[in-house]
Amino acid sequence: MAPGIATILCAGGIIGLFVLDRDRNARISKALWIPVLWISLSGSRMVSQWLGLSLRIATADQAVEGSPLDRNILAGLIAVGLLVCLRRRREVGALLRANASIVVFFAYCAASILWSDYPFVAFKRWTKAIGDLVMILIVLSDPDRSAAMKRFVARIGFLLVPASILLIKYYPGLGQVYGLEGKVRYTGVTLDKNTLGAVCLISGVGCVWRLVEALRGQGNARKAGPLIAQITLLAMVLWLFQKADSMTSLACFVLAAALMAVTSFRALAGRRAVVHLLVGGVLCFAFAALFLEVGAGLVETVGRDSTLTGRADLWKHLLSMNEHPIFGSGFETFWLGKRLEDLWQIYWWQPNESHNGYLEVFLNLGWIGEALLAVVIATGYRNLAGASRHDPDTGGLRLAYFVAGAAYGLTEAAFRVLSPVWIVFLLAISAVPRGPLSKATAALPRPSGEQHRRDFALALGGKARPPTWP
Repeated sequence: MAPGIATILCAGGIIGLFVLDRDRNARISKALWIPVLWISLSGSRMVSQWLGLSLRIATADQAVEGSPLDRNILAGLIAVGLLVCLRRRREVGALLRANASIVVFFAYCAASILWSDYPFVAFKRWTKAIGDLVMILIVLSDPDRSAAMKRFVARIGFLLVPASILLIKYYPGLGQVYGLEGKVRYTGVTLDKNTLGAVCLISGVGCVWRLVEALRGQGNARKAGPLIAQITLLAMVLWLFQKADSMTSLACFVLAAALMAVTSFRALAGRRAVVHLLVGGVLCFAFAALFLEVGAGLVETVGRDSTLTGRADLWKHLLSMNEHPIFGSGFETFWLGKRLEDLWQIYWWQPNESHNGYLEVFLNLGWIGEALLAVVIATGYRNLAGASRHDPDTGGLRLAYFVAGAAYGLTEAAFRVLSPVWIVFLLAISAVPRGPLSKATAALPRPSGEQHRRDFALALGGKARPPTWP
């Protein structure tokens, strides 16, 4: 098939997925497209990279520089997102107060700019981190938050997954790369196989969640259109998993999907102790398989050596290089300058991350940052425990993303700026207060539906009770 025809068919298929998955009853703000665009860029390539204006980083000096085009586009998205948050300031304020541990963590990230060797670079990257937080606030402050989370995850998959297949099959110059060892790697819309695996992880977990909903018969989950769309998307995700050969993402997907399936049974979902044991068991299993000798055989079974493809040696070397164990080297600036040059002289594959999210935080933010991250994770899991009662619709998805993110961080730098896994992880663990919507938020545009418009007009007029957050 000619690439041009394949492109037309792919575009038609993407439109078809959106049409099949449409829910006319959902009252979702158009502002949801802002975080969708944000994570689509972070989960694929920046605009300068799509246009061929950004070259591969080959020197330590290039790692310090950035693209003015990408910086302006991201700044524009942050600015528009802040305007949305300002319009929803009542809900956003409640969200920030309910998630004090996340706010403190980001505040410490800002403070670490002061002792960084590259304060301007650290400040720019912290600004992007705030962009991640803004996008999460937009999703969680949507008038119909459950539907917003559903559409947020679905739109990411509909945009990135079919486009990745198109590039791999018909545009190999864009969808395939040769690694430094000379082996072909399939990257799709991304620049490396691990990012493609992360996109598949996020989309695949979302598909499984929707299918579990259908099996449980919740709401309109059994409508033929959405089922066809989600089954089709899941099939494409599984094909990409096979092509990407990203074992970390695939393993996290299997663990998260299995946990979601097991906890979907009402007999188990209502027993919090059982759920705690399952979550702890899954994470302990992942840790033992990767780091304890009993897991060496399992790691080799999935096609990886016991050194985790050179990661173990890299981790030892990084720990010996960390000169600031208490406070860290500064937000997102460890992998710059002479440290990066020295590492590239040692490792032929030129690493630019530690391939361990917890170690990455330690290198950049020290023990203090590590402790704050632990508090974020602990309070986040506590929020998830409460969500199973107050928010049963999205509780399973949030629990799955929590497990996937925590396990993903064992062998990949999950907790970093513009990481799709970090964004959905924060989305999953954030506490959502219960309370009425403000008039400013309620006035945001919504899809058609005469009955919903009449109901909401009555609510604003005081003749009906306004909707509340779960």
